[in-house]
Amino acid sequence: MSATGGAPFREPRIPARSVVLTQVTEWESGRSRPVQDSLAAEEPLEIRVSGVPLLVTMRTPGHDRELAAGLLLSEGLIDSPEQLLAIRPQSSDPGARNNVVDVELLPGCNEPEAGSVRNFAATSACGVCGKSSIDSIRRRGFRALQEGMHIDPELLCQLPERLRSHQGVFGRTGGLHAAALFDKNGSLLAVREDIGRHNAVDKIVGGALLSESLPLSHHVLVVSGRGGFEIVQKALAAGIPIVASISAPSSLAVQLAREFGLTLIGFLRGRRFVIYSAPWRCLAKTH
Repeated sequence: MSATGGAPFREPRIPARSVVLTQVTEWESGRSRPVQDSLAAEEPLEIRVSGVPLLVTMRTPGHDRELAAGLLLSEGLIDSPEQLLAIRPQSSDPGARNNVVDVELLPGCNEPEAGSVRNFAATSACGVCGKSSIDSIRRRGFRALQEGMHIDPELLCQLPERLRSHQGVFGRTGGLHAAALFDKNGSLLAVREDIGRHNAVDKIVGGALLSESLPLSHHVLVVSGRGGFEIVQKALAAGIPIVASISAPSSLAVQLAREFGLTLIGFLRGRRFVIYSAPWRCLAKTH
């Protein structure tokens, strides 16, 4: 992934194993018939650090290296791509599905402490429930975001449709969250889909980390669901100054965004949105 905005976005091939076909019975207007349906895949991914299990998250297969890298960054275990020596899929059976990745970190990196990351048996939508405390996130050393980034409000209103037109798996299944990264001119740089909205954001952030594109200080993150606390946390870890969600934010997300000067937008639909913090980045400039 490039965060420079120089090359046009090309719709990625739908990742293998992200869609599962199944036979169902469709009822319509008093008639039933057997049809083939597409389901969004859900499988566990175990992330290990130097062979030691860190956590398990339910995710949609695809972009697993990005997911692991983004999660380690957002959880504070790493803060630069140089600290990632390798991310390797693990499987004891050559014919088995790779649902384990092992991460090798540079010696001296932060080791996970008890309660400092999501519970080992995590779900794709667990959010902040697995944190030992909100204070542990604030101690990460995040800095207030600079005010330089600005996006035209009319352009901002166009971003959800640009995201929707590139949701390949959602188009087939109707059952996935999505996150998209745009530059300040509205150019689409990356789209990631997953059953977990937090996973989709981790894949965006992890892709930028692996391509050495951080911080994303002149970019906008658009998410298809609500703007929760962890999504704001992940955006702060990546240096993203604007987060826009199609649905509502949570109270903790608003509190965290205001504390660090992140522009948090909710209900971005049609030609309307609500600004919950740092409104100057998307209001019309006055002279």
